Amino acid sequence: PRRPSGGGLRRAPQDGRLEEINKEFLCDPKFSNEKDLEEKLAVFKEKYMEFDLNNQGEIDLMSVKRMMEKLGAPKTHLELKKMISEVTGGVSDTISYQDFVNVMLGKRSAVLKLVMMFEGKANESNPKPSGPPPERDIASLP
Repeated sequence: PRRPSGGGLRRAPQDGRLEEINKEFLCDPKFSNEKDLEEKLAVFKEKYMEFDLNNQGEIDLMSVKRMMEKLGAPKTHLELKKMISEVTGGVSDTISYQDFVNVMLGKRSAVLKLVMMFEGKANESNPKPSGPPPERDIASLP
C-alpha cells in the first residue's frame, strides 16, 4: 500500500502545536480587541506551515530566502539575516511561530509583515513580463 504524498502525516503534529499556540493568542487579553482574530490566526498558521520547510516549528534563513524568491523579491544573505533579526529581536537565527504571530498582529512595521500583507496583491498587480526585455540605449540607463 502506498502512503499519500504531501507530508500530511508529518505535518499533523506541527499543526496541533501551532493550534495550541493560536489558542493562547485567543485567550491573551492583549489581543482581545483584535478584529477577526481567529480567522487571522488560521491564515497565519497556514502561511507559517508553508514556509517551515523542515517541519521543526521554525522558519530558518533558507525558508525566508525561498519565501522572498517566491514573492518575486529575492534578498541577499545579509538582508535576510536583518529581516530575521528584526522579527526575533536579535535573539535567534530562526523565526518561531510565536514571533511570527506577534509580528503579524503587532504594531511594528516589520519587513516580513509588510511582505506577507502584500503577497497576494503584488502577485496580482505585477504580472511578470514575457519575452525578451526591450532594447535600451545609453540615455535610458539610470
